[in-house]
Parts: sequence; C-alpha cells; structure tokens
Amino acid sequence: MSRLVAHGCSAHKHAVPKLFDMELRALRRDRAARIGPELFLYERAFADCLDRIALLRRPFRRSLLIGCPDPHWPERLGEVADDVTVRDPGPVFAAASSGQILVEDFWEPSAAAYDLVVAVGTLDSVNDLLLALRLIRHAMSDDGLFIGALSGGDTLPALRSAMRAADLATGAAAPHVHPRIEASALAPLLGDAGFHRQVVDIDRVPVSYPALDRLVSDLRAMGATNILLSRPRRIGREGRAAASRTFTDSGDGSRTVEIFEILHFAAWTAPTG
Repeated sequence: MSRLVAHGCSAHKHAVPKLFDMELRALRRDRAARIGPELFLYERAFADCLDRIALLRRPFRRSLLIGCPDPHWPERLGEVADDVTVRDPGPVFAAASSGQILVEDFWEPSAAAYDLVVAVGTLDSVNDLLLALRLIRHAMSDDGLFIGALSGGDTLPALRSAMRAADLATGAAAPHVHPRIEASALAPLLGDAGFHRQVVDIDRVPVSYPALDRLVSDLRAMGATNILLSRPRRIGREGRAAASRTFTDSGDGSRTVEIFEILHFAAWTAPTG
C-alpha cells in the first residue's frame, strides 16, 4: 500500500468504520453487467457531466473515468478530453471498456496523472469517502477538473419506509438501505480533500413503480442493492409482505413514486503558481 494511502488513513482521529462489503459491491456490479444494466440514472448523470465539461471550452489532455457501466462512455468522453483511462469497481464493467478494477479508497494513483477526473455513481458506496477524494486529488495535476455524481442522502424514501414496515412486522430492526452523504456535507468534504471552487447541485428524480418488486429489480440492474456488511440475510415472507404493502399504500393505489437524489458536483485543483 502506498504512503499516501497509509497517510490518508492516519489523517483520521479514529479509524473509519467499514460499512460496505467491497467484494460484494464488485459482484453486484458484475451481476448488473450480465443481466443488462439499467442505465437511465447513470446516463442522466454522465450526460450532465459531459454538458458541463463542453461548456468550459478548454482542452483536457489526460482524463480518468471512474465508474463505467456503459462501454460507449469512454468514446463519448473522448469528444471533450484526450487519452481516456477507465476504472470501475466491477471486473465485468471494467473489462468491457478495456479498463481496470478500482476500489476508490484503496489504490495507488500516480501523482498528477490526470487533468480531468469524471466519477459517476460509485463514490456513495466507499468506506472512506474522504480518503477516496484525497487519492483522486493526488492523481490530478494543477488546474484540473474533478466532476461527477453520486447518490445523496434523500434517495429512496419510499423504500426506506417499506423496510421499516418490514422490521416492525418481523420484530427485528436491520439496515436495509445505504446511508448516503447529505448535499450540505459534500462541498466541505471536497474542500477537506484539497479541492477548490466546489459546486454541488441536487437533482431529485421521481420514478413511478407499480410495485416494490419492480423497484428492487431496477436497483439490482443498477448494481445498487444492499452491500452493507451488517445487512440482513433475509427478511422473511411476513417482512416482504409488509414492505410491499407499505410501498403500495404510499402511492395512489396503482403506482408509487420513488425519489432518486443525485448530487452533481464539480471542483478544481489549485492552478499552477
């Protein structure tokens, strides 16, 4: 492990507790790749990044794409940046784009290797987000752009309510939905990692579902189901029935609107001199 990773870990007063199972995260992304990934939210976020980069009208020479569920993304990023390198937590997604596997808070980046880093849809499921951001900062040259998107803290409120109903039905509380960073905390965290001129925007995307099972199917195809180390292995028939009923009851009787909160961010490294 590199000195930077060791230093990054020691920068915390206490060791950051591990919430997520990184091996399971890779397996879940691999499963999504094999069954056919659900891309509508990923595409929405990636297209927004491309639009913002294009508006800058400046050249980027060496770019890094973190998170690549669509093998066409590197070519599209290549329209606004040269020399695109791809890394993804899932081996199948990484291989499909001729990239490499990455765990964002546990890698050894070369210093100042990239002047553009685009990260879409993976940073919400790392154990040490601050360290991940510091490592990305280390990988970037001066006056470089870091841009991307991740799920925010208000994501999946209907699912959260449904899972609470399942816990009440079974009499055993357990974590079912990932904790996520709040929008108000992301800009300060980017600053702590060494970035400047941070901007964070919130995009709340409503999606209606006929049943809870359909939402879970979409999450599975996104590689976004539960990877918490303390996740329950089963909720049982009674719990599933309570969750499904609560989800349906929170809608209009035929469809329930779920909210996906996307945090779009952009930040810069300090200019030379």
